[in-house]
Amino acid sequence: MAATTQVDVPGKPTETGTAVLDTATAAIQNFHPINKIHQHLCAFHFYGDDMTRQVEAHHFCSHQSEDLRQCLIYDGDGPDARLIGVEYLVSEELFLALPEAEKPLWHSHEYEVRSGVLFMPRVPGPIERRALEQVCRTYGKTFHFWQVDRGDRLPLGPPQLMMALTRDGQLREDLAKDVESRYGVSFEKEREKREYMEGPAKGIHPLANGAGKGLRLVLTEVDLPPVSSVPRAFV
Repeated sequence: MAATTQVDVPGKPTETGTAVLDTATAAIQNFHPINKIHQHLCAFHFYGDDMTRQVEAHHFCSHQSEDLRQCLIYDGDGPDARLIGVEYLVSEELFLALPEAEKPLWHSHEYEVRSGVLFMPRVPGPIERRALEQVCRTYGKTFHFWQVDRGDRLPLGPPQLMMALTRDGQLREDLAKDVESRYGVSFEKEREKREYMEGPAKGIHPLANGAGKGLRLVLTEVDLPPVSSVPRAFV
């Protein structure tokens, strides 16, 4: 599937010489962190300060441990998809151990999973549901660096804190219909099959999901210590 938001990326097409060099280095180097990716999740994110700005987000994830997985986020799953962000998923146990001031930066996944709008493209239903039983109980922290939804040709501005859907009526109908059509899925039918799934054992924490408030990251200018105060080994 191609990226859903068509953006004219600047620069001339990749030259043959560059492609040949890429092929040569790929045959020599290892890509262990990338090769650990084992899971493709498709869902929707909205900007922490504007729920009307919603983005289709393709997560390519690997486990760091049973309680932590890390995901690269693209705007599609085709060869020209753009890397737009990252997400970390943690178990309920790890989330509850976070400082109180940190918790609002994380969002829950229970609604996304149980409603059917978070899915694993092309994975048979029984296998998909088994995997998503775990995701349903997790929390995620997401930053997007490239605002493709507004047509940016490059990653501009500071990182954007993103949030996830938590109830019916939030997801834009046009986005839902487009994804269902392209991937041949039905969110409503899948919702019925996931009714048995359970979220966090202690319920969704009240400080998660922005503690019910909009959140925006602000870039602030600060004084920079003079170079003389920095050890020369780090200059």
